[in-house]
Formats: sequence, structure tokens, C-alpha cells
Amino acid sequence: MDVLGNPRRLILIPGQRHDITKAKELAENISNIIVLTDKGYDSNTFVEILESKKCTIVIPPRVNRKTLRDYDKHIYKERHLIECLFSKIKYFRRIFSRFDKVAQTLLSFLSFVGALIWLR
Repeated sequence: MDVLGNPRRLILIPGQRHDITKAKELAENISNIIVLTDKGYDSNTFVEILESKKCTIVIPPRVNRKTLRDYDKHIYKERHLIECLFSKIKYFRRIFSRFDKVAQTLLSFLSFVGALIWLR
């Protein structure tokens, strides 16, 4: 996602899988940016990958973490843009009702919705 809350890249994963399984794939072509995610992405390996790419990491630590990592709380307040993007996507009934049962069809419609959001 960019600074204005527009989607940049979409990867579809099964609903029963955790998001961190595709985090490495999402971070493939990035470098020297601010990465702002929720506690679900608090993984030592993911943080090391981002640090090697010289990214600024804004991920709050999980409660059960032994060594708490510091993060910028002021930048983390901008996470509402991510939630607003989910709200924009769910405006389309076909997505929030999950009419498309085939993953490829759903991903193609999500890409179409992303393009519509960019064109606003």
C-alpha cells in the first residue's frame, strides 16, 4: 500500500492460513521503505529480512515475546489507512459476500477493484 492508502500488491492466501506465510513473498522487491504491519507479522526472520533491505520496521511486538522490540507509535497510528482500504474493498458486494469460489477469479476481481480505487 502507498502513502495515500491505495493498494500496490495483492496476494491471496487461504482463509485458514496465517498471513506471515506470504510475508517473505510480499517483501520481495522492496527496499528502504517504512513497513507498517500489525502484530501478526512480528517474526524474527521477517524482521531480519526487512532489516537486511534497510527498511524502517513499525511492527508492534506480540505480548508473549521475550525481548520486546521498540517501534514508533506515532507512525503506527497511520495503520488506519490499511483498515480504510479494507473498508473500500468491502464496498463491493461481490467481495464481502465471496460470490467467487475460485481463488483466481476472486484475485482477478480484487485486482479490478484495486484499479478502481487507484482511479478515484
